Amino acid sequence: MAKNPEKLIARLSRLDDETNDVTDVTDILGDLLSSLRLTTIVYGRLELGAPWGLSFPSLPDSASLIVIARGSAQLEIERSERPIVLSAGDVALLPNGDAHVLRDGKGSPLHVLSAGQCQRTTATNPIRLGGNGARTTLVAGAFRYGSGRKIPLFEALPSVIHISASDARVSPWLSSTVQLLIAESAARSAGGTVVVSRLVDVLFVQALRTFIMSGNCKDCGLRALGDPQIGRALQLVHERPAEPWTVEGLARAVGLSRSAFAARFADLVGEPPLEYVSRWRMTKAAELLRESNLSMLDVAERAGYRSEASFNRAFKRHEGTAPARYRRQQVSARS
Repeated sequence: MAKNPEKLIARLSRLDDETNDVTDVTDILGDLLSSLRLTTIVYGRLELGAPWGLSFPSLPDSASLIVIARGSAQLEIERSERPIVLSAGDVALLPNGDAHVLRDGKGSPLHVLSAGQCQRTTATNPIRLGGNGARTTLVAGAFRYGSGRKIPLFEALPSVIHISASDARVSPWLSSTVQLLIAESAARSAGGTVVVSRLVDVLFVQALRTFIMSGNCKDCGLRALGDPQIGRALQLVHERPAEPWTVEGLARAVGLSRSAFAARFADLVGEPPLEYVSRWRMTKAAELLRESNLSMLDVAERAGYRSEASFNRAFKRHEGTAPARYRRQQVSARS
């Protein structure tokens, strides 16, 4: 298991500098992924012969990723009316961790994979199932969201984000990562499990980024990152959470009237500007409490509060517990 891949994700996601807009988006996306406190569970490589079928369990507070290395598969999800056909080189991200079925064709018998069986599978110890028919090879992984905190930009994501290898809009970075993952999972070289894990981490953020830039996230909070004014406002909040932001100040910074900015922000993000500012401050404060030895006053100031008392009240309102107790709980959980 690769722990806390979000720093690697954020760093590698910045390597793709196709446009300034994409870099701005990935900076915010890296912040959001960091706040989710992702840990990665690598299912590894599955080598399958037709007829075959796999039933994957639901993973609460998690996401799943599927990469087709060879052959094809049908992806079935309860809330989808029809299966999605996946071909070699395709990526499917299930951001809500829904239970799903993969099989070579309609009616093929299913093998039910338990969560425990999935976690024991690695790139060097693949699952082999099915008959003697056409071969399909895939790499599957899962990501657990360590934070129970709801983030509006991640709410209303679709059940499946399907990225086709034949789509001309797909970044070369994504295709290259897929090919490297496929090659590394087959090589079974020393350290291969770690490399596959890191590549799956990178694919997660690349899949989200490709989805954002495709313009298909029309019913999802992440569409806000593609809006020039609201995306810029989010960047300002993420860069300077301690700033005494007001609706007027943010609107002025992005060149909109107060009313137009407030309406567009709420529509795209899913909550009013100052509620988002407050939520992000608490997210960063929780991160500092977990990962630093800063005094409570220093944490309060970095979160935009002038006194410990006001910070304590705000943190308890958002987290349900006082910051000092939250810190003790986090220390205890690590020991």
